[in-house]
Amino acid sequence: MSRVGRKVIPIPNGVSVETLPDGVRVKGPKGTLTERMPQRVAVQIAGGRVTVARSAEDKDTRALHGLARALIQNMVRGVVEPFVKELEIQGVGYRADVAGKTLKLLLGFSHPVELAIPEGLKIAVDKNVTVRIEGISRQQVGQFAADLRRIRPPEPYKGKGIRYVGERVRRKVGKAGAA
Repeated sequence: MSRVGRKVIPIPNGVSVETLPDGVRVKGPKGTLTERMPQRVAVQIAGGRVTVARSAEDKDTRALHGLARALIQNMVRGVVEPFVKELEIQGVGYRADVAGKTLKLLLGFSHPVELAIPEGLKIAVDKNVTVRIEGISRQQVGQFAADLRRIRPPEPYKGKGIRYVGERVRRKVGKAGAA
């Protein structure tokens, strides 16, 4: 039995969970999330708790069991308290700015990079170098943060680029003749 999949998910006050023919819908004070669930996994709601059961014991179904439970747990958590990712921009002249539904980045390219902010996410920029991404969907927050970091990942020689707050970048020594 999956250790993750067999854990019970408590439903907090103010949150409602309902099963759909092909998935689960979670409503809470911060919003509503809907997610499709695999056919081999059954979701039961009883007594203010959600349990996930699987129909077979093969390897793929066991993996989907834990995945389905984790997705529902993240949905329940997200509608109560939004998920947050923070990124920092390091480099001379590198900065970010939010203008309406667009995130504008100056990252040393010959042109500014403009990204449309997806629906359901809130972006805040502090001191032009710290970008805070907040939203109720853990997948959406993590994916947007990864896409943002991918534009200019931190390089190992000077450390310039976009990194997660608290991320350590291994620095390399440059050429011996450069010193």
